[in-house]
Amino acid sequence: MKNLFVALLVVLGSAGFVSASDAVPGRVLVKPADNAAENAVRAAFNAAGAREVGRVPQIGVRILQVPEQAEARVIAALSNNPNFEFAEPDYIANVILTPNDPYYAAYQWHLPKVSAPTAWDTTTGSASVTIAVVDSGVQANHPDLAGRVLAGYDFVNNDADASDDYGHGTAVAGVAAARGNDGIGTVGAAWNVAILPVKTMNSSGSGSHSAIANGINYSADRGARIINLSLGGTASSRTLQNSVNYANGKGCILIAAAGNEGSSTAVYPAAYNGVTAVSALNQADALASFSSYGSFVDISAPGESITTTWVNGSYVTISGTSFSSPLVAGVAALALSVNSSLSNTAVASLLTSNADDLGAAGKDIYFGAGRVNAARAVAAALPPPPSDDTTAPATAVTNPKDGASIAGLRSVTVSVASSDNVGVTKAELFIDGKLVATSSSGSFNYSWNLRNVAAGPHTLQSKAYDAAGNSAASAVVSVTR
Repeated sequence: MKNLFVALLVVLGSAGFVSASDAVPGRVLVKPADNAAENAVRAAFNAAGAREVGRVPQIGVRILQVPEQAEARVIAALSNNPNFEFAEPDYIANVILTPNDPYYAAYQWHLPKVSAPTAWDTTTGSASVTIAVVDSGVQANHPDLAGRVLAGYDFVNNDADASDDYGHGTAVAGVAAARGNDGIGTVGAAWNVAILPVKTMNSSGSGSHSAIANGINYSADRGARIINLSLGGTASSRTLQNSVNYANGKGCILIAAAGNEGSSTAVYPAAYNGVTAVSALNQADALASFSSYGSFVDISAPGESITTTWVNGSYVTISGTSFSSPLVAGVAALALSVNSSLSNTAVASLLTSNADDLGAAGKDIYFGAGRVNAARAVAAALPPPPSDDTTAPATAVTNPKDGASIAGLRSVTVSVASSDNVGVTKAELFIDGKLVATSSSGSFNYSWNLRNVAAGPHTLQSKAYDAAGNSAASAVVSVTR
């Protein structure tokens, strides 16, 4: 296969993380309290010597520029001001990447390992499902990606050009969704889904929390059901957590790399609630030596020697939890492709409940629920087949009888009897066309209080339903008060 592999010309750090103290110099993120007056907010900025230079609008966060030497003072002052919920540095996150020999012999071993070929017998993905790649951008005209990369946005340079000047985002996109069965290059987990490129990492593979937060919010607003985050750092921030909450509230499934620390150090955004964190496996189903682990890990996937797309139309073999995460994202896209009605929490649960357990029985700190299984996840996502039951239930009001007089009575017991060839799931009673009683049992009694019932004719009718959606109404029973 011509030009399959290319060598990486830049040697990157084995972990790609920064300490919690690393942040954009002179930048502070603040969130005004909901009841704070704008003039009070502005006055606080002026008093602190801070200048607003941007916003993360969906979650109400302001981006401030302050003198570097005054950063700690400004954060302290605004944190103690009741007009603000929080103030924090604009931390830096990095792409999560551990490159190795790009000519490594393994070639897409990871797809059979997660039973992707069996899943492809059911679906190779739907163009109506979008995976947002929040990363260093994507090469939209790559032969294995062209035609399915949507117009995105660059939050590093604040323009509409989300092309990849680093390579990482293109590699991530290929693992999730490189085109299959086209006679060239590689194949992703979900062949036919759309890719939304959201550039939040610069040409060195670093990006600020404010850019990442804007990228997550943008992805959610653009309708991406799945957001892949193959990036992270050891610094937690409320800004990033708020964006995760925002995307969850819009029905997004957020999937993130657990990190390449090789330790139990928590990595964000993977460790946030509402994010599915993915650790990395090698070919022997052991935890990859570089992979982070801990109680925050939800699931695992192959992440060592993964062959995928690279910039300039080329390909690379590469390692890292960065590439375990989009494999799980691709499986989530397959599940949504067969059942778009699934909620984000249902998809996350479906992924973990159908994983192949590894290590200690049940969830553990190394593998989470186990290795993702595409075939089982897709099978579990399929909606139940339509029932061949076309027989409607039978139902009747058996008491009082049609034509009966109920004059002079204070109450009367109305009896409903229903039956079905499979089973009645619900029965209802209507008096004078108004629903007055519902029961999960086909037969029930209802005490009709006649104290305020007007003299004259009244009608009684029942309805019954079964699990196949068949329903029937009884004959109308007429009584006189």
